[in-house]
Amino acid sequence: MNVSSPHPASVPSIRSVPSVSSVRSVRSVRSVPPVPTVPSVPPVPTVLSVASASAPAATRRSVLRGLGVAAAAGTAALCRPAATAHAAPAGRPTAGASGTYALTLVHLGRDGAPTTDYRTLLTALSGPDAGTGRQLKDLPSTVTVQVPAGRYLLDSAIATRPVGEENWGNDWLVQPRLDIDRDMTLVLDARVARPVDIRPPVADARFEQAGAFAQVTYEGVTGFANLMTKSLDLRTAHLGPAAERGAVETWVDSYWSRPRGVCALGYAFRGERALTGLVRHPAPGDLATLVVRAGGPASGGGTGLVDFSPSAGPSPALALAVPSGTTGTFLLTPERGTWDLVYGAHSAPEEPAHHYFVLGRTFTPGSTTVHTFDTPVFGPAIDSSPGARPVAQRTGDTLDLTVPLLADGDGHVPSTPLFTASTVTLHRDGRLVATRRGEKPGHASFTVPAGRAAYRLTASATLSRGSVTAAWTFLSAATATATDLPLSAVRFGPDLGLDGTAPAHTTSRVAVTVEGAARRSGVRSLTVSVSTDRGTTWTRAAVSGGRITVTTPGPGKAVSLRAELTDAHGNTLTQTHIDAYVTRAATGAR
Repeated sequence: MNVSSPHPASVPSIRSVPSVSSVRSVRSVRSVPPVPTVPSVPPVPTVLSVASASAPAATRRSVLRGLGVAAAAGTAALCRPAATAHAAPAGRPTAGASGTYALTLVHLGRDGAPTTDYRTLLTALSGPDAGTGRQLKDLPSTVTVQVPAGRYLLDSAIATRPVGEENWGNDWLVQPRLDIDRDMTLVLDARVARPVDIRPPVADARFEQAGAFAQVTYEGVTGFANLMTKSLDLRTAHLGPAAERGAVETWVDSYWSRPRGVCALGYAFRGERALTGLVRHPAPGDLATLVVRAGGPASGGGTGLVDFSPSAGPSPALALAVPSGTTGTFLLTPERGTWDLVYGAHSAPEEPAHHYFVLGRTFTPGSTTVHTFDTPVFGPAIDSSPGARPVAQRTGDTLDLTVPLLADGDGHVPSTPLFTASTVTLHRDGRLVATRRGEKPGHASFTVPAGRAAYRLTASATLSRGSVTAAWTFLSAATATATDLPLSAVRFGPDLGLDGTAPAHTTSRVAVTVEGAARRSGVRSLTVSVSTDRGTTWTRAAVSGGRITVTTPGPGKAVSLRAELTDAHGNTLTQTHIDAYVTRAATGAR
């Protein structure tokens, strides 16, 4: 998989391109923000084309995703025979001595004249070279190559003279079905391309970059090609006959920057043909709004970096910097499918970033979704939805725990939670089994006797201020297969500012939410208590309508919270947050 360089243009915020060895997985692991800057590139149009022996994975759910997006600014490919507009000349009916046929490609620019400003890729979908690609660039306008018989994906990007500094026009022509069974000549003519015109309905948006993509599957082999451009002058065209039904997937993503925001406009299609132009001018009501709020305490201030892109297929997404205590806004097209959000923040300038992942989310036109990161109350989070990844299981005589003990106030789970100490302790029938220290909070593994017994599992983490402790009791015996342990969690949702504080000397309602086993089986009892002296004394707070009432102490003081829960099967949880959140002067900024 070779990647050549486009006409002069610096293409920032493009994800890493897979190496040649990764041709069998187009959608591989994506790099995490900050997105690397791609250096200025010399005047050769670029596209990325890959063939895979099996179709690439449909989703990207690994922790860090690398997208195969080429930093390209344009070539075009129109495939048609020299003799007629729609059919290749008969040529020789049999292959030459080498077992190959001669394929002659003629490249013409928008003015109809021969051009060498092209980059053409020929990807084999069948035949002896299936799963490989050949790139043609820096060659005369007419070039002949010897290729074995078979089905090919041909794509060519042709660049035009720049209409402004570093602003090249791009014509991208894609022939998803090229059957080579004789010598043939194809004319790749930029004049058949039609405009791609995608614009957001806001006046303050500035175009940054776009990507056009094609993926073709034939007899179990998938070929992939794309073009990346920083110019609005993008045109595309389908060439040749239609492929088989549903064999061609195409999508175009266009990214625009705004003050403290991004417009992410993407459209995806599946059928028998590549795109010949695309015009989309969505109205405000056609878009969804995603608001990202950057908190401060866990990140230690600084700036969060938001990487927001479609879940399916590579995309040249535009990262958005959101300083701590501020918000960023994305306007997006729901019809692009599900979207993934990665929020990264540094705990200290010298430390690596920790990340939160919000993956596979759907949006509806006209909706507004808000995600707040790095604000209290930090505590256990257990996804109760069907199909959610288990956080505590027993398999045979082994108990494995991956409880997110320090999810932020919105329930986002950090990749590397911030803590100063952690402990996980397991007791069986009142006797200590083992203690694990210093590992990721809530993560541990224990080997226990097979017989049925009563267990007490305690996980705690000490933070720069305060601590979180969860203690569960349950019955367990050896299992033949992986079986979920009946752990629950209680989430607290006070109304806090982005600095993680609440106004002093005020009374407010705090949401209380049950997750995990108790949410599925039902709650037998739930008691919540509040402390304003760091847990020295506790006052019962009645739960009414899923909320408790809390009166905050003076400025600079803290509110501590405790929940005691029993589920319908008698399993229990005692969860304690010392210094769950602190107070500020009532007139302080939110």
